[in-house]
Amino acid sequence: MMLALHRIQHGRAHTKVTEITFLNVAEEAGVSAALIHNNHATTVGVAIREAQGRTWKQARDAMRQEIKDLKAQAREFQKELKLVKEQRRKLATLNEVLTRENEVLRAVKVGHVTALRR
Repeated sequence: MMLALHRIQHGRAHTKVTEITFLNVAEEAGVSAALIHNNHATTVGVAIREAQGRTWKQARDAMRQEIKDLKAQAREFQKELKLVKEQRRKLATLNEVLTRENEVLRAVKVGHVTALRR
């Protein structure tokens, strides 16, 4: 099976396949893919995954890096959310002040309230 993998890697496969997969290696070796998965998982399976460029260590490291990046992004979003909430709170206060001021000005305009001179 290692010879079949080697033939595929170097473009000399008898089955004319070029892509390295469990199925292609099994066909090149004349066995079933299940045989590779079940009986040769530690040697041939690891070699196939390495040839594909996706060993379990690489996948684990990539996943850890992605998690680290996503956590950093989440921290940035939390900071931004805190800022936006603070801005919203300030705007709500300002809006309330302006609403009260408008009510007073409307009441003075209509004549319901007499404006006191300062």
